[in-house]
Amino acid sequence: MTDTAATAATTASSRMVIRNIGLLLSGDLRQPILDADTIVVDAGRITAVGRAEEVDSEGAALIIDALGTTVAPGLIDSHVHPVFGDWTPRQNQLGWIDSCLHGGVTSMISAGEVHLPGRPKDVVGVKALAITAQRAFSAFAPGGVKVLAGAPVIEKGMVEEDFRDLAAAGVTMLGEVGLGSVKAADEAKQMVAWARKYGMRSTIHTGGPSIPGSGLIDKDVVLEADADVIGHINGGHTALPDDQVVCLCEGCRRAIEIVHNGNLRSGLLALRTAKELRQLERVILGTDAPAGSGVQPLGILRMIAMLASLGEVPAEVAFCFATGNTAAIHGLDRGIIAPGRAADLVLMDKAQHSDGATVLACVEKGDLPGIGMVIIDGVIRAERSRNTPPATTMPCVEWR
Repeated sequence: MTDTAATAATTASSRMVIRNIGLLLSGDLRQPILDADTIVVDAGRITAVGRAEEVDSEGAALIIDALGTTVAPGLIDSHVHPVFGDWTPRQNQLGWIDSCLHGGVTSMISAGEVHLPGRPKDVVGVKALAITAQRAFSAFAPGGVKVLAGAPVIEKGMVEEDFRDLAAAGVTMLGEVGLGSVKAADEAKQMVAWARKYGMRSTIHTGGPSIPGSGLIDKDVVLEADADVIGHINGGHTALPDDQVVCLCEGCRRAIEIVHNGNLRSGLLALRTAKELRQLERVILGTDAPAGSGVQPLGILRMIAMLASLGEVPAEVAFCFATGNTAAIHGLDRGIIAPGRAADLVLMDKAQHSDGATVLACVEKGDLPGIGMVIIDGVIRAERSRNTPPATTMPCVEWR
């Protein structure tokens, strides 16, 4: 069945059952692996998780036989820079979001629409762009991927009323603090506080400059600003010195974001520090794409494999960094496989000819898994991935 046919068919069915799951990754650090082999989905949300004999799977028009493969929550990229639609002027590339779908990404979180040619920097323009991006991506999901966009890059001259107006218009987050003209710690602290007052989450740029107009944001600015997410703690691209990375992990309890387009050695240092602090729930993953390094459709999978293989954490824990952890930090209804959550799911298996005996062993050896299906809100959005290595076993779709 083609991707288009699969999407149309699953849209027509309100109930889906995924059975014969060999391994079920929950996305929840408290219990990363579930003792279950069946998921029931109704109207795009998970309604039951358990053993086949324990759950009511009657009345399903669509049965997905996992054939012993692994099911995980859809991956969430915590740090992207979209513009409009599925085009990025940064690399003049079309279809980059749809391509990330084939890397298991079902949600993306904007850290600012900074690559828009001629991006406005006056207060009225900043607000207008954020509201427009929020509206546009709320109405259009490229490939089915849910893009949380409309993240204003704060500029000098913004006052409390501007944040109140943005929140009232539906804007829920700030773009990277430090990418605009606000770089001083006291200014950043005040604007982050205003945003938080009106229910808006914030991310701060960390490290050396990444685009024209950005600059160095060091640990002192990050700690004083007190944003909700320490954006790319491993640099985007240039990381802070090791002692500052450690200080940031130890000096606050905000989210520790490790990105693909950063210093990978510094990323491993941040992970190791979070592990020593017993605060792995703070670790989230992003790509920081599109960027000068390009677009990485498999970037989140690569980060999971890198952290599991070199960071000495179990693969099932590394998957939590890109699912349940990010959902908790950003207040999302996805990222964990449990009743009531959005049915954003990835079916995968060990890659053909990987040295690992299981999909988790495959990832812990640094190999990427093969994706056999991606589901968003209970709709099949992709079957055999065009980007990952081929999976050893593929799920089957049955109609009733």
